[in-house]
Amino acid sequence: GEWTVFPTGSESKVADSKIERLYNGCAIRENWMPLRGNDGGSLSGYNPATGQWEQTWIGSSAGQIYFEGQPFRTGMVLTGTWPDVGGPGRDGLIRMTYTPNELDGSVRQFGQVSYDEGLTWAPSFDFTYVPKKKETK
Repeated sequence: GEWTVFPTGSESKVADSKIERLYNGCAIRENWMPLRGNDGGSLSGYNPATGQWEQTWIGSSAGQIYFEGQPFRTGMVLTGTWPDVGGPGRDGLIRMTYTPNELDGSVRQFGQVSYDEGLTWAPSFDFTYVPKKKETK
């Protein structure tokens, strides 16, 4: 569906996002549309050969980023290497945790970065996706 994205705990909108189920429910596509910065999108699907969810992110700059992961108790964790995320020549391991809020239908996407192959992690981003209300006619 259609989502409005906020920094978690803030009411200052940073983006819109369109998330769709595709191909008989076997894939999920996101179209990320920030108010500022680079737009992009991802295509995610479950790989039964590995037992992992896999995601390819393509943004406004050259290259793709590949993530993989699995559901956990109440959400999903995807991890992948993002070239130059810490500046030129400073690649980082990015871990994204998605947690749905059953009370209001929102989803938190909490990102962390590691520059030491996952030994230590620091917060990178923290967004809450809020479903847009459907207009009634």
